[in-house]
Parts: sequence; structure tokens; C-alpha cells
Amino acid sequence: MEADALRSPVVLDLDGSVLPLGGERVVALQDWQEELRFACSRASLRRFSALLDERLPARHGTVLFGSGDFHHLSYPLLRRLDAGARYQLVVLDNHPDNMRYPFGIHCGSWISWAAALPQISHVHVLGITSHDIGSAHAWENRWRPLLSGRLTYWSMGVPVRWARYMGLGRGFRSFDSPSALVEAFVAEQQRLPQPTYLSIDKDVFAEEVARTNWDQGRFRLGHALAVIHALHEGGLVGSDITGEVSQYRYRSRIKRLLSALDGQPEIPGHTLHAWQAQQREVNQRLLSALAEVPGAWAR
Repeated sequence: MEADALRSPVVLDLDGSVLPLGGERVVALQDWQEELRFACSRASLRRFSALLDERLPARHGTVLFGSGDFHHLSYPLLRRLDAGARYQLVVLDNHPDNMRYPFGIHCGSWISWAAALPQISHVHVLGITSHDIGSAHAWENRWRPLLSGRLTYWSMGVPVRWARYMGLGRGFRSFDSPSALVEAFVAEQQRLPQPTYLSIDKDVFAEEVARTNWDQGRFRLGHALAVIHALHEGGLVGSDITGEVSQYRYRSRIKRLLSALDGQPEIPGHTLHAWQAQQREVNQRLLSALAEVPGAWAR
């Protein structure tokens, strides 16, 4: 396969939210939106994984799949990678995505699934300001990957002292600012570089950088670019971007209820268009930076 094809982004078009980027490959999948958005069963995930195997080449560029409601689709992308080569998973996200969900896989539960993959050496979730990791929600987090030392939360402004009392302290790193967090992560990568899969949910950014459907964090674009640059030495085995802004009316009552509980507001059409245009500019900056990182397995 030509080098350009390996670097060209792929859009899994589930919700029509990713505006044209230039040179991308678009895979039309909007018929899957109801089944996959927010959460899906294990059976649905298996069927979608089989479809990806049919529609995607073994090697490709960064994958974009729309709203953060689809972030759990990072998991089948990880499953497709060579299980014989170990790599770390680095996730930029305002939420831990490691919460309990008993009905399959959920956009807020997929990290525990990823941490169990044998090819993943460690999972770092950077940029959390959500109180999902606070003491009031402690029981909702899946503790196994934290206890086993396979998952680290890198957070700001969330009281996490409870974790030490529960024996989870090594899985929590707390900082006063995004700059302090990124500096610490960059220093760690410089000391111990390794191949990386990078997943970016743009709710990690402050609202003025890129608006999303979810409560948002404090990263500026420069913080994400610094993280990407820090991965040059170890190289990338893959990457994805989510966190576009879109709206959808579920046919499923359960999904309508769960979505309402997460407080996703209605967005006027003209506002939605402006936010999506803002998102396109951020996507282009991220894709440009990602294209400069060497492929870890292509050396």
C-alpha cells in the first residue's frame, strides 16, 4: 500500500458530523447509528467489528468517527491491531471512560475492555476534570485495571484522596494545571518511549477550543500537540479522533433516558454548524501533527 494511503484519515461516517477534511476516505455507516450510539450489546459490537474487517485495510491513517457517543468504537480498532506487538494506549479525555456498564459496552466504559487486551502494556487517560473519578462516584469506576497497575488517571481539580485509602493510589495522578500535567507526561515519555495508540476525545478541550456534546475539560490545542510530539520517539501504531458535535433522536427509550441523564442539550441548527466548523479546524491541526509521527511498526 502506498505511504499516502497509510497516512490518509478514515471517517467512519455514523452521524454526518465530520465535515470534509481533504483527502480522507469516508465509510458510510449511518445505518448503524441507532445500534451503536452511546452503547451497544456485545453481539452488535461483534457484527460491527466484522464489518470493519471487511471495509478497512489492515493499515490506515487516523480514524474519525463523529460524536464522543461513539468513543467505545476505539475498542474494535484496537482489537484489529497486531496482538503480537505491545504498545501503550494514551487517551485524551475529560472522562475516565472506565465506568461500570452491565449491558454491553458504553462510550463511558470501554477503557476497562481495552486495558484487558494483552497487547496493551498500559492505559493513560490524560486531562480528566470530570467528577466521575471523585469519591461520590468511586463505586462506579471499574477498579480491576487500576488495582492491577494497567491504568492511570491523569486529572486536574478533582479530589481523589479516596483512591489512596482504597489501595488505588498508584493509578491516580493529580495536577493543578493542564501545563503541569502535560509536562509530567512528556517527561515520562522521554524517559521511557514506547509504541503508542493515541485516542483523542475533544471533550478534553476547553469549550473555546472545540465545543462538544459533553461537559468539557481544560486542555488547549497546544497541550494536545505537545502530547503528540512526545510520542515521536516511540512512534504510533494507530490513532483515532472523536468528540464531534451532533444530535440524534433515539428510537430506543432506554437510550433516550440514558442520554437525558447525561444532560446533552438541544443545539440550534446555526449553532451546530458553527461548532462543527470549529471542530474541522481542530481536526485538521491534530491530523497534521499526527501525520508527522513515525509509524512504530513501519521502521
